[in-house]
Amino acid sequence: MGVSTIATAIGEDPGTLEEVYEPYLIMEGFIKRTPRGRMVTPLAYQHLGRNMHDSAVAQPGLFDD
Repeated sequence: MGVSTIATAIGEDPGTLEEVYEPYLIMEGFIKRTPRGRMVTPLAYQHLGRNMHDSAVAQPGLFDD
């Protein structure tokens, strides 16, 4: 997900996200930057009490009933 999308969703300036929030979240191990973009780590799912694999299954596919 792009930083501008995240910024719009939470009503924050993209620059503030990159300069303030992102370094903290990376330092704490909740997100990582990859060639594919920012990725949530298993530690973040654990911290939020969510199952990493259930999140992907919870959304129905395009052709699911």
